[in-house]
Amino acid sequence: MNRRKFIGGTLAATATAVFLGALKGKAQTNSAATNAPAPTEYKRKLKLGVVGLGGRGQWIAGLFRNHGGYQIHAVADYFPAVSKSQGAALGVDKTRCFSGLSGYQKVIASGVEAIVIIDVPYFYPEQAAAAVAAGLHVYMAKPVAVDVPGALAILEASKVATQKQRVFLIDYQIPTDPINIEVAQRIRDGGLGKLAHIQTMGLCGTWNDPPKTKTIESRLQHLTWINDIALGCDYMGNFDIHAIDAALWVTGQRPVAAAGGSRICREHPHGDAHDVCSVVFQYADGLVHNHFGQGLSNNNDGTLLATFQGREANAQISYFGKSFVRGGPKSFGGGKVENLYEAGAVRNIAAFYQNVTTGQFANQTVPRAVDGVLTCVLGREAAARHTFLTMADLLQENARLTVDLSGLQA
Repeated sequence: MNRRKFIGGTLAATATAVFLGALKGKAQTNSAATNAPAPTEYKRKLKLGVVGLGGRGQWIAGLFRNHGGYQIHAVADYFPAVSKSQGAALGVDKTRCFSGLSGYQKVIASGVEAIVIIDVPYFYPEQAAAAVAAGLHVYMAKPVAVDVPGALAILEASKVATQKQRVFLIDYQIPTDPINIEVAQRIRDGGLGKLAHIQTMGLCGTWNDPPKTKTIESRLQHLTWINDIALGCDYMGNFDIHAIDAALWVTGQRPVAAAGGSRICREHPHGDAHDVCSVVFQYADGLVHNHFGQGLSNNNDGTLLATFQGREANAQISYFGKSFVRGGPKSFGGGKVENLYEAGAVRNIAAFYQNVTTGQFANQTVPRAVDGVLTCVLGREAAARHTFLTMADLLQENARLTVDLSGLQA
């Protein structure tokens, strides 16, 4: 399926970015033909707050509502009109539709049990820490942070959540797919022989990067923030991170060093995010991991995949295409990964409810999500500097990215 079909997905009006069009357009090709099972009746309804009601935010809030085990009690979006209109669409009383930078605090104080955080990644560590401190269960989008201090803060918040017996789940979809799960297990069981090399790839279109205005308010909508490293963690941290997460998920480790190059190649850029990158990651055991990413309007097919090369066989894990193990003692024909954008979110929403209601507080998705961000930051920095950079040096630098919030609605 090419990029034109990506953009053809039926998105909510505010989801104008090609990034969402790519993912959701793929999903809806398959979901239209799927017969939905009868809704389950849940005795317990979790009182839920949602922070961030842009394209994916309003869509995923609808999935929470459709699950049947949640009552959407309060919402927040920086923009008042979005908060009011989407809150009304979700059946939320207008007195619990909040806006401004502090809207998330009002959602936390509104009496919710759990919170969905899906606005702008720069704010995630602060929002998650506040939610955990208030004793809430947390469901969060990726990337969980934009820099090393933010990633480490998320890891600490998840530890506090576990201590408080609260759930903290990160919404990655690739590890929820049954075919991907089978392929990953066969690789871990030695199906490829000694693992020698990984290649990950993230190819997508570009999205709107208009001129900057007096304040950053205009960058906080329509995924414009993806063009600003401090707000969104670079293109690698938003799209490519799915493929990089697959590599970390299969191997159970993160890189120790990286080298590479990157550049800004889109027409008329105004943000500082790099849209083309080539990075070589190195692991402690000598494993080599090549990553290529681009976000350009050049009619390339949208791609998110990880390929694994071993001595005896090779394998592929995909977001959109086929996943398989080819050759070796654990050959597996696999098949096409279906409707993952939607199906993966639905599985994670169900898992979140299950974990909360059955008291499962291990919060195992968080450490890998943190490692994924650290890996993307390592790759981002090594490529931007055109140098060799170790993870140890990156952690020691502990550089915090800042954003000028002056002039914004409190």
